[in-house]
Amino acid sequence: MGEPGIVFWILSVIILVSGFMVVSLKNIFHCALFLILCLFAVAGIFILLGAEFLAAAQVLIYVGAVAILMIFAIMLTSNLASRKIRQSNENVLVAFFVCVTFVVSALLLLARTYESVWGKLSYKETLPAQNIATLGKYLMTEFMLPFEVVSVLLLAAMIGAIVLARKEKA
Repeated sequence: MGEPGIVFWILSVIILVSGFMVVSLKNIFHCALFLILCLFAVAGIFILLGAEFLAAAQVLIYVGAVAILMIFAIMLTSNLASRKIRQSNENVLVAFFVCVTFVVSALLLLARTYESVWGKLSYKETLPAQNIATLGKYLMTEFMLPFEVVSVLLLAAMIGAIVLARKEKA
């Protein structure tokens, strides 16, 4: 196992540990920080796979926008440390069965996919040299309409969030 293999395993451990910390810590601010660490590690996996654009999008969109927005929302929440806030869940049994069902379904899906697809893949193929340029060409030609629709949808969601936030303060 070469150097990329060691880096992959280090990033995988970081993803698993930080993901566990996100769902197990009681301080929501610390959970958000571990989520940022997890998202950075996922971007590192993308870089190992040769998907530089996905790594950049991961850092810009998820780490740079979503996670920072979550941290600002957490910091602006006034009842963050109130004694009235309960941190326990009464639906542990239901959540356990949902998780077991999901894990069994995912494992069955992975087993079926491995037989039909992954066993036939050849890893000798290389990515095109200009994969980011090709992606940009597709976004600005063939997939221009979906790209613009998503942009307008995100703008409408942002305006809606601002309107709701202003009504709450009034």
